[in-house]
Amino acid sequence: MTTVTRTALVIVAVLLLLLGLLWVFQRNLIYLPDGGPVPPAAEVIPGARDVSFTTGDGLRLAAWYVPGDHDVTVLVAGGNAGNREHRAPLAAALARHGLPVLLMDYRGYGGNPGSPTEEGLHLDVRAAREFVGDTPVIYFGESLGAAVVTRLALERPPDGMVLRSPFTDLAAAGQANYPFLPVRLLLRDRFPVTEGIAAVRAPAVVVYGTRDTIVPAHLSEAVAAAAGGPVTTVEIAGAGHNDLTMLAGPEVVGAVVELAGRIRDAH
Repeated sequence: MTTVTRTALVIVAVLLLLLGLLWVFQRNLIYLPDGGPVPPAAEVIPGARDVSFTTGDGLRLAAWYVPGDHDVTVLVAGGNAGNREHRAPLAAALARHGLPVLLMDYRGYGGNPGSPTEEGLHLDVRAAREFVGDTPVIYFGESLGAAVVTRLALERPPDGMVLRSPFTDLAAAGQANYPFLPVRLLLRDRFPVTEGIAAVRAPAVVVYGTRDTIVPAHLSEAVAAAAGGPVTTVEIAGAGHNDLTMLAGPEVVGAVVELAGRIRDAH
């Protein structure tokens, strides 16, 4: 065996090992929960309270509920990182407009039991929807959460949806961040959005930043183009994925408030 052949075999073996490790530990790269305890809701948002609900597979999940006098409730499904405390500015801003808000946390996030997976997150948001009850509801999905609420919308159609920085599917977002890896071949959790949003008839608002490097703007634009119902796009010039303006800036809050007003008027 020549030196070149041996070197090539070593390189192939190393690559296969790396790909194997990526396959095994990929969920550690996808889900980045802040799993530590969170403070009582009322210490962070005046008037908020701690609530909980049980998933279909028996997990008791903690969440925050912010009451309001508006007819429309906003169910907030976060992205892949942090916990509900990080979304408190959004909930507080919406509450100032009278909107009730449920800030949920997935399994493994914010002190909740369990480990996140695509199927697990679906069970989590389904339980959150049951908690909201029969009131008119807006699903607010942030990044990964946009995929979570889109799937929920196929089972439990909302009165409206706000998708903040949505991707077409998780593989497309992964490929944008790891162009040197065969992401689509490796992924176990898929989180498709465009094929689901095409079947949703509720009005949707797609919000995205033009300098988003985590979920590039063209992916969010493709989600808007695929929507099966009336869709509005809100482009935030110069905004990146994790900029404060994308969390609770006037464009994001305004998009939710305007949609809630349309829903209330329709009822």
